[in-house]
Amino acid sequence: MKDSAKISRPYRVEKGDRFRLRDFDPDDTGGLDHDKKSAATLLKTGVERITELQDKLYAQDQRALLLIFQAMDAAGKDGTIEHVMSGVNPQGCQVYSFKAPSSEELDHDFLWRTTKALPERGRIGIFNRSYYEEVLVVRVHPEILARQRVPPELVTKRIWKERFEDIAALERYVTRNGIAVVKFFLHVSKKEQKKRFLERLDQPEKNWKFAIADAEERKHWDSYMAAYEDAIRATATPWAPWYVVPADNKWFTRLVVGAAVIEALEDMNLAYPKVDEAKKVELEKTRKALLAE
Repeated sequence: MKDSAKISRPYRVEKGDRFRLRDFDPDDTGGLDHDKKSAATLLKTGVERITELQDKLYAQDQRALLLIFQAMDAAGKDGTIEHVMSGVNPQGCQVYSFKAPSSEELDHDFLWRTTKALPERGRIGIFNRSYYEEVLVVRVHPEILARQRVPPELVTKRIWKERFEDIAALERYVTRNGIAVVKFFLHVSKKEQKKRFLERLDQPEKNWKFAIADAEERKHWDSYMAAYEDAIRATATPWAPWYVVPADNKWFTRLVVGAAVIEALEDMNLAYPKVDEAKKVELEKTRKALLAE
């Protein structure tokens, strides 16, 4: 995918102080006009580039890339991950989907379960939902916070600001240790979400995707949008940027995410490890021995 930065950069947020969610249109296509076939062809080129870069990342075994996906239900997280990462070697990629915390996870701090899932050097780690749920769904539903066994004296009016600070500190820490962090908010409109929900209800083969709770969460739409805006404002940095990706058109969502992944990998200046002279001699001996068989 040529000029990947031109596709992804308009949606990149590095400084959150002036960020407003209303400045980003969920139906935006960046001036591109593609049918399904041409968009798929363009994405295929991007996937091939990601595959090439990921192979170097794995071979070099020094850096890692963490991709975080957050969105409202039916925004297309699963499909985006599936299509954009379709060419990646499974050995070099780890995907984690974080649901409601288990009893064991509730016995730890809110960053514990995700921190232990951070990618190893040479890998791409994907979080399908993440620690950001702790300042999104938990904020919208404070009754969840009440079940988290946090000492009452620590649950103050500052708790969300404090969690933002903790998240930002973690992201600064991991980037200083060679893990690049890229965060995606797939920004779907309420109208488009309704359309996709109805498709899941009307098409038997999609019924399994629908949960009654998903529809119930629509009642809290405005609260979620406010929570997302605050979270992006507080945690968008040059070293751990957010991409507010228009999600009403799936083909464009995938192009933007693919372009951002390419840009993040290219910024690492990846290369295959160089072989020293002693190793070259050994390789040449092995080659001659094989030819002599």
